[in-house]
Amino acid sequence: MTTRPEGYDPRAFEPFAVTVDLAVLTVRGGRLHVLLVQRGQEPYAGAWALPGGFVLPRESAGTAARRELAEETGLPGAVVAGLHLEQLRTYTEPDRDPRMRVVSVAYTALVPDLPEPRGGGDAAEARWLPYDEVPALAFDHDLILADARERVGAKLEYTCLATAFCPPEFTLGELREVYETVWGVPLDRPNFRRKVLTTPGFVEAVEGPPRRTGGRGKPAALYRAGGAAALHPPLFRPEGRSA
Repeated sequence: MTTRPEGYDPRAFEPFAVTVDLAVLTVRGGRLHVLLVQRGQEPYAGAWALPGGFVLPRESAGTAARRELAEETGLPGAVVAGLHLEQLRTYTEPDRDPRMRVVSVAYTALVPDLPEPRGGGDAAEARWLPYDEVPALAFDHDLILADARERVGAKLEYTCLATAFCPPEFTLGELREVYETVWGVPLDRPNFRRKVLTTPGFVEAVEGPPRRTGGRGKPAALYRAGGAAALHPPLFRPEGRSA
């Protein structure tokens, strides 16, 4: 137990609260989706927002993030505990919350195969919404969500995360669609194929007959995720890496 230094008066400083906000993204049906909750109380009652809430006096921000995500979305505790949440930024603008001075620690995650959420806690509803159909969000959550998309877009440049959103055996076209969905830009097919196949450990060819993916053209070869975790060299977005 620590003791308060002599002469220190905490009442000399204006109190403020700490919250957590979570930008959880996934790819569903070839579209980027974000996990949102509808606020059940003021401020912004009825508005959509990122899941989150206040950090309790005896818990860390990371613990609060998982607790709030489970409470407000109804996702099973085991699912929430297994998520890789990456700390995004700390948001400190003085007027970002009309109730009082609130500092928020934001987390983000790009995850596959999460179940349907349901509202809980002070959230009236929880839902996966397509990223390009997200309405104006409460507080400064539009900014947090935009920052989160930029972060996960960068993770696709440097890691093999995209293969987690493909079937166990996938075509290069299916892998390319993940990048195009998250980045929001079309990719040159021959150039993408060359970069993927020349990056060590990114994908491995699957033995057996190719698979027809619909439409015209010859059946496509199948691949599985390789053993690498990071991409060397990185697979940069076109046009100066802008999403």
